[in-house]
Amino acid sequence: MQKKLLLIVGPTATGKTRLALSLAHQFGCDIISADSRQVYKNMDVGTGKDIPPGFVFQDNEPGFYTDGKIKIWGYDLVGPRQEFSVSHYLKQVRKIFKHVYADQNLAIIVGGTGLYVKALIQGIETSNVPRNETLRAKLGSMSVQEAFEMLAHLDPLKAASMNASDRKNMRRIARAVEIASFKGKVKKCRSLVADKDLLIVGFKLKRRELYTRIENRVDKRLMSRIEPEIDKLLRSGVSWDDQAMSALGYAQWRGYYEGEKTISEVEESWKMAERRYAKRQLTWFKNVKNIYWFDMKKPSSKKNLENMVKKWYKKTRA
Repeated sequence: MQKKLLLIVGPTATGKTRLALSLAHQFGCDIISADSRQVYKNMDVGTGKDIPPGFVFQDNEPGFYTDGKIKIWGYDLVGPRQEFSVSHYLKQVRKIFKHVYADQNLAIIVGGTGLYVKALIQGIETSNVPRNETLRAKLGSMSVQEAFEMLAHLDPLKAASMNASDRKNMRRIARAVEIASFKGKVKKCRSLVADKDLLIVGFKLKRRELYTRIENRVDKRLMSRIEPEIDKLLRSGVSWDDQAMSALGYAQWRGYYEGEKTISEVEESWKMAERRYAKRQLTWFKNVKNIYWFDMKKPSSKKNLENMVKKWYKKTRA
């Protein structure tokens, strides 16, 4: 029998995880996160890692949270000092699929990281391009602008496609240079979901409602005392230059800790960054085919979505 996969996508703060949990309990299946921020251990508040009450972490390989009935995979995959790429994510999902589909016929992937979703559905050939430590050492001695100029020389199209945020992100520029400099043969990357019966649903909200929810979530995280979490990370040896600390909800605090920003300025820059991120997410998902979109502000949307999933699941089980 063909395995089923429900993919729930959309921008941050639209209620994806909450509904995924409801469906998982209804169907008795597991959830897999597709969020690049939530792969890091000990980074819960800033990433919005909403772990439901009663769920405890099982530190297996890979680890998962469970309430004894369902499991949530994809959280806490690596430590905050480790690098993590889309290639690492795909490797983890391959392992997770083996566990999940060993004793069930349906899994739910939920998340808003467009690159991860694209990699799952279409595959990304460049994910197989290996790290080039010699090149990275060379780039480490360059400024961001110098590294970007190197990329523009090697791959003008890639450089031109980068937005303002990407052009300031040394890690993303370095990876682009690494790919542009690769001389070997790129292996074909097969979609991980090609053999699955796939249903993709997307959550959306009107811009004003979405931004209000985003700002409320940031306020909640500020009230949840994110500062002690960051203090603990820094005391444990995590650096502001580590990849994990470039994540939304953390990068905005660097100026505060270095005496250059007030709490109010952190709050405003965080909210602005989250709004811009949501806008980029919407752009990503516009390019994904066959998404059934639901306006989550409408009272009927949840019921209509649940009915669609039930009908799809029942039909494909036959």
